[in-house]
Amino acid sequence: MNVLNIEHVSKIFGDKKIFDNISYGIHDGDKIGIIGINGTGKSTLLKIIAGEEEADEGQVISQNGLRITYLPQMPDFPKGAIVQDYVADGKWQKDWSTESEARNILNKLGITEHDVPVEQLSGGQKKRVALARTLVNPSDVLILDEPTNHLDNEMVTWLEDYLNRFKGVVIMVTHDRYFLDKVTNKILEISHGKVYSYDANYSGFLELKAQREEMELASERKRQSVLRMELEWAKRGCRARSTKQRARLERLEALKNGKAPVQELDVQMDSVETRMGKKTVELHHVSKSYGDKVILDDFDYIVLRNQRLGIIGPNGCGKSTLIRIIDGMVQPDSGTVEIGETIKIGYFAQEVPDMDGNQRVIDYIRDVAEFIPTRDGRISASMMLERFLFDSAMQYTPVAKLSGGEKRRLYLLKVLMEAPNVLLLDEPSNDLDIPTLTILEDYLSTFSGIVITVSHDRYFLDDVVDRIFAFEGNGKLTQYEGGYTDYVEARERRHGAAGVNVGVSGKGAAGSESAASGESGSTEEESKKATRKDWKQGQKSEKLKFSYKEEREYATIDDDIAKLEEKIASLEKDMMANATNSMKLREIMADKEAAEQQLEEKMDRWVYLNDLAEKIEAQKNNG
Repeated sequence: MNVLNIEHVSKIFGDKKIFDNISYGIHDGDKIGIIGINGTGKSTLLKIIAGEEEADEGQVISQNGLRITYLPQMPDFPKGAIVQDYVADGKWQKDWSTESEARNILNKLGITEHDVPVEQLSGGQKKRVALARTLVNPSDVLILDEPTNHLDNEMVTWLEDYLNRFKGVVIMVTHDRYFLDKVTNKILEISHGKVYSYDANYSGFLELKAQREEMELASERKRQSVLRMELEWAKRGCRARSTKQRARLERLEALKNGKAPVQELDVQMDSVETRMGKKTVELHHVSKSYGDKVILDDFDYIVLRNQRLGIIGPNGCGKSTLIRIIDGMVQPDSGTVEIGETIKIGYFAQEVPDMDGNQRVIDYIRDVAEFIPTRDGRISASMMLERFLFDSAMQYTPVAKLSGGEKRRLYLLKVLMEAPNVLLLDEPSNDLDIPTLTILEDYLSTFSGIVITVSHDRYFLDDVVDRIFAFEGNGKLTQYEGGYTDYVEARERRHGAAGVNVGVSGKGAAGSESAASGESGSTEEESKKATRKDWKQGQKSEKLKFSYKEEREYATIDDDIAKLEEKIASLEKDMMANATNSMKLREIMADKEAAEQQLEEKMDRWVYLNDLAEKIEAQKNNG
């Protein structure tokens, strides 16, 4: 049953069209994840659905009495609000159990001080308080903007279970791909002002999107082939006075005006690192406490060249503190941190540092360098911005006009442009869109340097790191080999905690299975490669030619197409002449549909035969 309808919604910011006449129906039980690069309007769509923002055109129609609860990306709080009171006040109808529910959800989200003012909390704690207020209310529709930001892995798993049990509609924006896999049953992709719907979770979306793009490319190849045929016909000369020729000329114009599918732009990252000497980063017996709370207790480790380290643990355990100690921003109570002379650290903080909103985007990057060296040679700041999806128009806009995700992408570019050979990444996936995260993961796989990352993003950890340090209490870090999935499996074996729900899908497990299979997996892959090689050689040696039937068909297909076009034009005249005779009109319409189907099949056949003819001709020319 439909509970919400988005009807012909359009939205423009300045000269940028965010939504262009989009429509979509939301049904009871839908768990929808919204995907798209930063700046495409994901948060704006959530606000429009929630009634927090109005569309320029169109409307959102909801079922009578529908209760909607909305978690914004950056929540606002009333001045002087107390944590527990603020969460309990979010419930539509309060009863004797409301305060108990509020305390329970706050505890699940790691907020144990319930009677303090919200303004005393950190940014991450505030977001979790806002999430608790959203969840305490038994709504029909939950609208969540980046709900997993600032949650540790245990909290994310709890939230997955909560949303899977939730009976109403969930509409959310999140970068957490394992979370999308576990919770969603539909994906909405925003691209170039349009919305594409997929009845699948994230893994299914990847497959269906690839199919959609292939179909669009196939349709475009067909359009180009038919356009080529029509242009050749037009060059041979035509008599524009005849009905048939006019129809073909009109079709030619329509083909010329047809639009090719819009290609998605990807962030392009290139290595700009500085050469690294023998000495890297060494931590010797480092300890750190804040009051009675021990953060690090005698931590000793030498980071290897090109190592990929992941740091995990519950919120507040000291992950970011460890990163800041390595960077030199925080001094240890005892012990030393030694940094090699050739080491150049790039620190990507959890929160975007304050930016001058009046500064132009290009000047923000030029503050680092006008030109930087890459594998392709020296390139300008402007070219690097284009690689990070900031086109020439955006480069001269004030930073204040960027979305939160765009600011974070710009900040990432600034860090990389400083040419570090050690990257310290503190929650890098926060507010970065999934396409940018995917490109960042690929970049890090070829980065010639050290990567040390704090992250709650299980997918990111599985894809990037080869060793994990886990905070497991009293300032002690335990070392685990591999990515996040490997860590979970090893921890279960170490602690005997079988059956822990980690909420991950097969990516890391697949890697483990492949490694376990050892030589047999390698042999199977070699066999596949040999089969592909044999097939390619067979293709090259086979001489292309028309069969007798194809040759005759190729000689007559142009006339067949012309006759069908003539027949359709004649049937259209008959329809006009019999507009008042419903029985006759139905017969003519059926004949017209059949003729149009035949024409479509002939067009497909024409494309195949012409492609084959071109290949045969090329084969002849190549001897």
